[in-house]
Amino acid sequence: MSAAFDLDIPIDAGALGKVAVLTGGRSAEREVSLMSGSGVLQALRSQGVDAHAFDPAERPLQALKDEGYARVFIALHGRGGEDGSLQGALELLQLPYTGSGVMASAIAMDKTMTKRVWLAEGLPTPRWVLLQPGELQRERVIAVPDTLGLPLIVKPPREGSSIGISKVEGYSQMQEAVKLAAQYDPDVLCEEFIIGIELTCPVLGQGEHARALPVVRIEAPDGNYDYEHKYFSEDTGYRCPSGLAPDEEAEVQRLTLAAYRALGSRGWGRADLMLRASDRKIFLLEMNTSPGMTGHSLVPMSARQAGISYERLCLLLLALASTDNTRA
Repeated sequence: MSAAFDLDIPIDAGALGKVAVLTGGRSAEREVSLMSGSGVLQALRSQGVDAHAFDPAERPLQALKDEGYARVFIALHGRGGEDGSLQGALELLQLPYTGSGVMASAIAMDKTMTKRVWLAEGLPTPRWVLLQPGELQRERVIAVPDTLGLPLIVKPPREGSSIGISKVEGYSQMQEAVKLAAQYDPDVLCEEFIIGIELTCPVLGQGEHARALPVVRIEAPDGNYDYEHKYFSEDTGYRCPSGLAPDEEAEVQRLTLAAYRALGSRGWGRADLMLRASDRKIFLLEMNTSPGMTGHSLVPMSARQAGISYERLCLLLLALASTDNTRA
């Protein structure tokens, strides 16, 4: 086997069997998941796959087994789809699924736990303060900028798609930002704000054979890459090729692969990173184990730069479907 995942591997669509595309779900990212699922479903069918939409919010997972599904493409985002709970259920049903397994999914969904793993591996991530439920008093909250400086970011550690996130530029904004984040998570993550270039880098494959795809540079209006700018706005700019110097692009890919492997991720993923303007140092922000596959999504954009069509990407991901204890 080659040192990187073979993107040209032949795939027999008929041999993949009956496939469920899990879409929708009950998380705060349901709307995005429905868009991802619709695109994946059409792509797989165009490649000759016997694919069907399946919404876990409307049907019990046991129906996957009862109705003869052979494998599952997870197009769910957020809790109940990306946090290890769904993966555990599919393990019990012995159904191969796309993306990371139980442990890697659970860790990556929790940005605080992700940071702890990365720091243990010597990987760079912005400084942070975690506020737990008993620490949301005003005196504690307004003291956070003394540790992290201003501006800073406040976010729920177990949500995605920039839901519940605020950029805080003054002490007076802290209380409201923490209140917003706490609506989505009992814990609140406060993180050092890195001024610089926002980047993302996808990965395909597993372990030593995983391959980093081209880096995407994100240029959101006023640096505000929020939910609206991620999925609906036409104002956000994306550069792929990223325009980074070759050594910087290579370093982003190296760090992304190291971060992916440290979490035990498999199948695919996408790291979000920042390149600090002052010294060109790169910081890892988070790892997405079930990235978006919408018209604005970044993994398909990067894959196109690598010569992989959206349809081929979906087929590759499906072919990589497995469980924790077997390899399909």
